[in-house]
Formats: sequence, structure tokens, C-alpha cells
Amino acid sequence: MSSNENYVREWYSDKEEDKRAFISRAGGLEFHFTKKLLEKYIAKESKVIEIGCGTGYYGMFLFDKCKEYAGVDLSPKNIEIFNEKIGKEKIKNISTIVGDATNLSQIENNEYDVVLVFGPMYHLPPEERGLVFNEAKRICKENGIMMFAYINKLGAYLQDGILSDPNRYPSKISNECILVNEASDDTPGLFFFSTSSKIKENAELHGLKVIKNLGVNFFFNRDLINNMDEEKFESWLEFSEYLCNDESCTGLSSHSIIICKK
Repeated sequence: MSSNENYVREWYSDKEEDKRAFISRAGGLEFHFTKKLLEKYIAKESKVIEIGCGTGYYGMFLFDKCKEYAGVDLSPKNIEIFNEKIGKEKIKNISTIVGDATNLSQIENNEYDVVLVFGPMYHLPPEERGLVFNEAKRICKENGIMMFAYINKLGAYLQDGILSDPNRYPSKISNECILVNEASDDTPGLFFFSTSSKIKENAELHGLKVIKNLGVNFFFNRDLINNMDEEKFESWLEFSEYLCNDESCTGLSSHSIIICKK
């Protein structure tokens, strides 16, 4: 069980995480490029599980692209909303359960071709992330794919802090909290950060073979992106595609995904 389980449940009790994808162009970049990655690794015959499925954004995107999809989330409210969507669309190949990424004992060994962990690493302190790596590896089939989303402290501090709110950032207090302690200065105990090199070391320490480690959210200036006309924004997406596919840029992305193989 995660040490901040109750805090995380409370945080998501009145939120629908899907809405982040539609609030603004800048906010939607993470989802746009994550979906492009998913399409590369998920096939029609794949059995897919998403740990930290929220209210089903990726589940609703994936259900007709795979054989089976299972969604697991710590928040009962999230699962309730997801189930409403499934029922409304009469989808037959999606199942959902309330569960904790650090202990998935209700799921059999070697069960899934693709294991997605999109969210739990945002909320777990470094000493608890190994539990998630181990559980994802256990439920993944041999030669299966695992994807873990995480928050890059350098990219998040630069994009969401220094460039977005220069009157507040940087500061010595925030440097200590974000750069040294790798935790949010706004919501301590809820959001935790890492770096692309540390998350790779941790994955390998737990016996995972790292295939790619890529950023999915490069915006740098939200207002600039949100105010672009259609032509400029299409060009920005093209530019961002290069950033997302180049591992040398990963640390400057606020959100990244490490792709591993069992």
C-alpha cells in the first residue's frame, strides 16, 4: 500500500483527470504525444492494463485498438466515472477495478502484453517506486512492454515554474524543495519528481530492459502555444515531434515516459 493513499484519493475525489487534455493546446500536448507512443506498441491482439487509469481517457482511446483493456485506479470515484462511460458506449472488452499500484495481488502473474503505469509514479516517493516496478514486471508477459509516466523535475520546474511564473520562480526555497527533495512545493506529500537518468537506473535495478525514455510534454510557454494560429500550431507539433523522439531532450520535458521490456 502506498503511504499517501488517502491523500491521493482525496485529491482526485472531485476531479475528472480527462479534462486536462482539453483545457488548452499546451495542456493537450502530453496526451497527443502519449497516444502516438501507444499506437507504436499496442496491437489488435494485445491484452492491455493501465495502472492509474483515471476516468478512462486512454482506455476510451485504446479499447478498439486492442483485444482487452483493464483499468486500475486508486480512486473509487475515477472508476465510477469510467464505468459510466463504458456503459454509455456499451463497450464489451473493458474491465475496471479499484487497486493500488504498489500491490496488485488481485492480478495474476504474466497476464498482460502491455502494462501502462500512467500516474502512480507522479505520487510515489522514490523509496516506494520499486514496488510499482516489481508489480508491473510480475503481471507483464515475457517479452511484454511496460510504460511508466513520470514527472521530470528539471522540465517541470522550468516549464511550469520559471517560465510560467517568473515573479515567483526560481527561489532558494523552491530550489531546495524541487531540485534537492524532488517534491512539489505547492502540494508536498502528493507530487514527487525524478530525472530521466534516475528513473532509468531504477527501472534497470528492478530487472527491466529499457527501450526508450522520451519526453511527451514540451511547451515552455503556455500562452505562446495557446495563442498560436492553426498554421503555427501545426508547425509547433512538427517541432515537438523531434523533441519527443530525441532522448537527449527528455530531461526538459515536464512529463516523460520510460518504455521497458520484460
